[in-house]
Amino acid sequence: MIQAPAPPPPSRRRHDREIISLAVPAFGALVAEPLFVMVDSAIVGHLGTPQLAGLAVAAALLTTAVSIFVFLAYATTAAVARRVGAGDLASAIRQGMDGIWLALLLGVVVIALALPTAPWLVDVFGASDTAAPYATTYLRISSLGIPAMLVVMAATGVLRGLQDTRTPLYVAVGGFAANGALNAGLVYGAGLGIAGSAWGTVIAQVAMAAVYLIVVVRGARRHGASLRPDAAGIRASAQAGVPLLVRTLSLRAVLLIATAVAARLGDTEIAAHQIILSLWSLMAFALDAIAIAGQAIIGRYLGADDAGGAREACRRMVQWGIVSGVVFGALIVLARPLFVPLFTGDRSVQDALVPALLVVALSQPIAGVVFVLDGVLMGAGDGPYLAWAMLVTLAVFAPVALLVPVIGGGLTALWWAMTLMMAVRLVTLWLRTRSGKWIVTGATR
Repeated sequence: MIQAPAPPPPSRRRHDREIISLAVPAFGALVAEPLFVMVDSAIVGHLGTPQLAGLAVAAALLTTAVSIFVFLAYATTAAVARRVGAGDLASAIRQGMDGIWLALLLGVVVIALALPTAPWLVDVFGASDTAAPYATTYLRISSLGIPAMLVVMAATGVLRGLQDTRTPLYVAVGGFAANGALNAGLVYGAGLGIAGSAWGTVIAQVAMAAVYLIVVVRGARRHGASLRPDAAGIRASAQAGVPLLVRTLSLRAVLLIATAVAARLGDTEIAAHQIILSLWSLMAFALDAIAIAGQAIIGRYLGADDAGGAREACRRMVQWGIVSGVVFGALIVLARPLFVPLFTGDRSVQDALVPALLVVALSQPIAGVVFVLDGVLMGAGDGPYLAWAMLVTLAVFAPVALLVPVIGGGLTALWWAMTLMMAVRLVTLWLRTRSGKWIVTGATR
């Protein structure tokens, strides 16, 4: 008689419920973010090619500027989650307020730099003479919303640390809807052109930040946490963010080097590379959702002095990462005949795309574990190690990638280099996780 498989132990079911309840809404919020730019592109595209080209340049600059400060979300999540685990909600929210004040200060600095340098930045990015005025207009107006964007990041980190990823999802969906309506009304209804698109995005971002602040302020008052800026707390938040800033800049350097190498391979290769990078980024959003759940869960366990629970949660999330990576890799292979023609009808681009895409599919299980372990160590507040690990990865990847045009192999060889990059990350993160040095319990690391 065939026996039914034994049900998973209660602890595993508990971890699964926690991961799903945090990761699914987090994925929805992550996907909503790039939709802002897609809506702007769809609306501005009907104004003309110069306007759309100007938007492309300005949006790339804004995305780069804002993504550098993603540590506002990651560092805040870990710090708040630790205090939640320790049972000190007032201190957790106070820590979150320090991150929000830091976001406001950084936003003001970015505005002060962006407004006078906008024409120069647009020129450096290679905007044409016809597109440059539109890019400058969009960049200057949109930069006014950067403080709100950074507050949204920090406040999202607060709520994630409080084990709440649903509110960020609702705010992101609401902001996306408002952005679309405002853009359409201001661009066409008010006749403001590309300036209307920029103002619409600024208004939507400010509204999102306002909603977050209302939620956080209510929580602070409920638990008796101070809302005043605290110099020591803001300084501590900045210090915790520096290693994650180094990590992020190193990762951005990897992506920029890969794009530069693809461009040197030729127009066909860079076109195929852009398609693959878009798909790779989509997979990254899904895997990053599990990593976000890891940040919140691991931080809470360590704050509660539960080292065993942290290890068990880490082990279960790694299993989730492996399974997710295998599923995504299979989807890329099986759905390839369906989505490749949607991106391009150029046969030469498709020929360059397909073999490199298979390499990406094979690397997804590695990526699944890398994203999870990255989130685990972030949740543990192990930023300095993450910074050094990413610098080592960059040092290995850069010479290999730069040799691709010399040794041949085309785009497929470049994506094997990207797979090597992920493998190096896997080794460095696995060694750290296995050592147990990341397990530092208590309300603060």
